Amino acid sequence: MKGFLEEFRTFAVKGNVVDMAIGIVVGSAFTAIVSSVVKDLFSPLIGLITGGMNFSNLFVVLKSGATPEPYLTLEQAQQAGAVTLNYGNFINSTISFIIIAFVAFIIVRAVNRLRTLHDTPAPVAEKVPATKSCPYCLTQLPLAASRCPACTSHLDAETP
Repeated sequence: MKGFLEEFRTFAVKGNVVDMAIGIVVGSAFTAIVSSVVKDLFSPLIGLITGGMNFSNLFVVLKSGATPEPYLTLEQAQQAGAVTLNYGNFINSTISFIIIAFVAFIIVRAVNRLRTLHDTPAPVAEKVPATKSCPYCLTQLPLAASRCPACTSHLDAETP
């Protein structure tokens, strides 16, 4: 049993497991934010565009509940015990998924661009030569030299 617990501890404290756990917690919080954005911002705007339609109240009654129909809202139908097909909630979930997928795409794209910038080596400046060769004897000379010390030739100022 001690070996099992030791193996589990080693597994649990590995960097990947801890990173995954943090990702799940942050993802859950992010999902709550996106759900609120869809429910509180996008759904009313779409409802305004579609003439006041509220997606969360789109449903089909499959079986009436204790109180007779009509049910004006999904909440009324559920309180009456009606069996409903809640396709409005499905629409909200689909909108949430699209928003989450789009935001995840934007984040991954930004991270990939940052990695590309980080992995791309900085341009190397060309080295300016510190010496030049005598055109007659090929002795290496300082750039400012005007006469070769080996063959005593006069060097032009333009000699590389």
